[in-house]
Amino acid sequence: MTRNQLKQRAHLYMRLTRLDRPIGMFLLLWPMLWALWIAAEGHPKPSVVVVFVLGVVLMRSAGCVINDFADRHFDPHVQRTRERPLATRQVGEREALLLFTVLCLLALLLVLTMNRLTVYLSMGGVGLAAAYPFLKRYTYLPQVGLGLAFGWAVPMVVAAQTGALPRVAWLIYVIAVVWAVIYDTMYAMVDRDDDIRIGVKSTAILFGDADRAILAWLQLAMLLGLLLLGGQIEAGRSYYASLVVAAGLFGYQQYLIRHRERQACFRAFLNNNWLGAVVFVGIVLEYWVRA
Repeated sequence: MTRNQLKQRAHLYMRLTRLDRPIGMFLLLWPMLWALWIAAEGHPKPSVVVVFVLGVVLMRSAGCVINDFADRHFDPHVQRTRERPLATRQVGEREALLLFTVLCLLALLLVLTMNRLTVYLSMGGVGLAAAYPFLKRYTYLPQVGLGLAFGWAVPMVVAAQTGALPRVAWLIYVIAVVWAVIYDTMYAMVDRDDDIRIGVKSTAILFGDADRAILAWLQLAMLLGLLLLGGQIEAGRSYYASLVVAAGLFGYQQYLIRHRERQACFRAFLNNNWLGAVVFVGIVLEYWVRA
């Protein structure tokens, strides 16, 4: 294989794993980092930070590969996904499954450097990541499945840092699941017309004309969860100030999706990266002030 062919193949793999579009990586990283900083009271172990940041990159990439494999017959009929490497058959099915396996094995090698509880929890994470892409065939709630899979890094990182699973870990996990339903419903609103036509299910279809109202209630539920979290960690002004900004970002997202236009809904989805970052900054400042 020539150098040019290798570069073309590498580019295809980057597109298949979405390394060229890191937004999903950030949305997975933020709740993990919230949980890690809280579990470590602002002083996480460097080894845990490195393992979980790399692990998030690997597992998110693996999740994208298995998602595209599951959707390889649907994606050619959806405007946003028709140029994906599996949809265009630029990458073969066996090749994609091999890449998925390699990425999962690399993630497993990383997690094996952690304690036994973390290793056990990782098995559940792989199962959730592999099951999620197939849910849209059977349920209108695949976004819940995404949240369960994306949020699983939360109990894992708390276990890696502390060797235990305190209640605060599960509170952050629930918050992460609710947040995933919010932003992935906005994402699904982009594809709603195409999904209805080809028979793919989503919360955007389930919610129908009530989508904005239901998303508003979910946003309120998440903010209440973050307020409860603040009480659990005895947070101060820095943390609560970040929640005020987060509430403002939720309001901006509601403004963006008011007409349910594709590009505006996608911008609302992307805006959640800033929300996750704002909450993380609030948590970091909270423990920095205490130091």
